Amino acid sequence: MRRYKVVLTVEESERLDEMTRKGKIGARKLKRAEILLKAGEGLTDRKIALHTGTSRPTVERIRKQFVLEGLDAALDDKTRTRSRTPKLDGVGEAQLTVLACSTPPEGRSRWTLMLLAGKLIELKIVDTISGEAVREHLKKMNLSLG
Repeated sequence: MRRYKVVLTVEESERLDEMTRKGKIGARKLKRAEILLKAGEGLTDRKIALHTGTSRPTVERIRKQFVLEGLDAALDDKTRTRSRTPKLDGVGEAQLTVLACSTPPEGRSRWTLMLLAGKLIELKIVDTISGEAVREHLKKMNLSLG
C-alpha cells in the first residue's frame, strides 16, 4: 500500500496533460508532470521510473511532495538558500587584503592561500578558515596572489 497516493482532480489532470503535449516547459518540469500523470493513473513507482527514465526515489519524492504541498510545489524546484554565513566580515576582509598585499613570510617568495589562512587564524581574526574560503574572499575582492 502506498503511503502517498496521487489523486488528480480533472483540472490538475488536464493541466498536466496540456503541459506534456505542448512541450514549451523545461525538461525537469516536463519530467515531473509525466511522473504525476503516471502516478495518477495508478502505475507503480518502478514502472513510472522505467517509463520516465528516472529513479524510483525520484518518483517517490515527487509523489510525496504533490500530496503534502500541492501540484505547483511538485512541479517547481524549491529555491535553495545558502545556509552558511561568510567566515570574514568587512573588517576581516580588509585585514585579509592588507595581509595579502604585504611581504610574504621569510623564506617564501609569495603568499599562498594556506599561508594566508594560517595567518588569519594566528592573528585570531577567525577561529577556522580554509584555503578555499580565503580564495573565495580574494576573488570577491578582485585580488590575485599571482
